Amino acid sequence: MKSLKERILKDGRALNETVLKVDSFLNYQVDAKLMYEMGAYFKEYFKNHGITRILTIESSGIAPTSMTALQMDLPMVILKKQQSKILNGEVYQTTVHSFTKAMDYELTLSKNYINSDDKVLIIDDFLANGEAALGAAKLVEEAGAEVAGIGIVIEKSFQVGRKKLENRGYDVYSLARINKLGENLIEFID
Repeated sequence: MKSLKERILKDGRALNETVLKVDSFLNYQVDAKLMYEMGAYFKEYFKNHGITRILTIESSGIAPTSMTALQMDLPMVILKKQQSKILNGEVYQTTVHSFTKAMDYELTLSKNYINSDDKVLIIDDFLANGEAALGAAKLVEEAGAEVAGIGIVIEKSFQVGRKKLENRGYDVYSLARINKLGENLIEFID
């Protein structure tokens, strides 16, 4: 996605070999037009996958996922990172390790918002080691549903996430694939 790559080069900041800050358009401040365009790319790629529901993990995946759900006219479900006292066991949960935050968290999916006959698209902001996407996929499959695809906004292709996901048979589509990061260095694949 050319416009996303251009925006990453213009406004993104590579802090080191693993950290890319894109907070001016993806997570602290959101460029709605760019999110809408991302939704169009995800819709086009996944249009023949039979998707019935789109999931994302709070919070940075919400903006591109909502635009994808809007364009595909599908329900969007947000997986929570904190336990809720009001759900009373009506959830699927798994522990996920966050590469960015170097910590574990409980990923939670309400049983009310997934069905065993769903074909699910999972969308996330970053793909590094694949732990978040694998955790989301585990919850989908625990519910008896199928992971129809995984959409990623920015993939750090130099890390093992894509390989882990593809080894599990998932169709992974990334809008921007980064080959190399370094202080003030961002190189793309393609």
